[in-house]
Amino acid sequence: MRIRRRALLGATLGATAFGAAGCGLTFRRSAPRAERPVTVSATALPSFLRSEPERVQFGRLRYRGGLSLTSEDAGFGGFSALWRSADGRDLVSVSDNAQWLAARVVEADGRAAGLAEARMAPILGETGQPLVDGRAFDTESLAMAGGEAFVGIERVHEVRRFAFARDGLLARGEPIPTPPDMKRLPGNAGLEALAVAPPGHALAGSLLGISEQARRAQNAPTKGWVLTGPRPFGFDVVRTGNYDVTDLAFLPTGEALLLERRFDLFWGIACRIRQIAPDAFRAGALVDGPTIFEADRSHELDNMEGLAIHRDGATGATILTLVSDDNFMPFQRTLLLEFVLS
Repeated sequence: MRIRRRALLGATLGATAFGAAGCGLTFRRSAPRAERPVTVSATALPSFLRSEPERVQFGRLRYRGGLSLTSEDAGFGGFSALWRSADGRDLVSVSDNAQWLAARVVEADGRAAGLAEARMAPILGETGQPLVDGRAFDTESLAMAGGEAFVGIERVHEVRRFAFARDGLLARGEPIPTPPDMKRLPGNAGLEALAVAPPGHALAGSLLGISEQARRAQNAPTKGWVLTGPRPFGFDVVRTGNYDVTDLAFLPTGEALLLERRFDLFWGIACRIRQIAPDAFRAGALVDGPTIFEADRSHELDNMEGLAIHRDGATGATILTLVSDDNFMPFQRTLLLEFVLS
């Protein structure tokens, strides 16, 4: 996420503490340096559209429920990526301040009702030092598959691999090879989206990454890469409506869903989801797909940055979960929203 956006949000609501950010200074929130249990409080959001509380269908998504999450822990917030296990029971997120969050999702009446057994910990580098202590602190994207976690880091434009199934929150991140042109991304518009292609896909098992922006130009295409596998390559992704890419997740059928966010001083926050065909990711391709969901400030939204997909064991429905990055700002919220894909 861009510091420039934080400065604009602060200016909009008179938060002068972030005035320096507009001058190019880097914001970094202090965070605990140890793994610890955290208590997370959840307030239910029974409706998604305030003016029509009975409405549940929004494009191809049906609103299942949502939560506003809070915690007294100093590191809680800034969640920029999300993973849920195949059954939806377990949740992992990373904050843009190099912190892990792991928890069990508590359900009631067929929807998320809270988080239990929650723990947070600093994300560690290869030497065991917390990433927040160095340049690679701005962790913005997450993918998990085969017992490994991959975390994308802005500013330094790195991807690190963690043996998560073996070591959990104490796993150490080893950098993986990345293409040279990734290093040329804008400093604070790097890899916001990571996903591993599912079994049966032409790229099965390969890690894909997409940057928030490739250059500072309105609606200019952004860059993506297949980062692992037998034949890594690059591609471009269409941007329209001044939306920025914030996450990527694959459906079991092979289609990908691309989460995007827009911030405008006049119109406020908006988000949308595009569906990408399985064969769209090809070397040199310009990737695009139809919009299946779009919402703006009239809905229960914040800065939606993370997307996870799982299957409801009771109904077989495909569930999309979105999480918001509150930028550690008092006037923003950490939202966890669930939708059923029609």
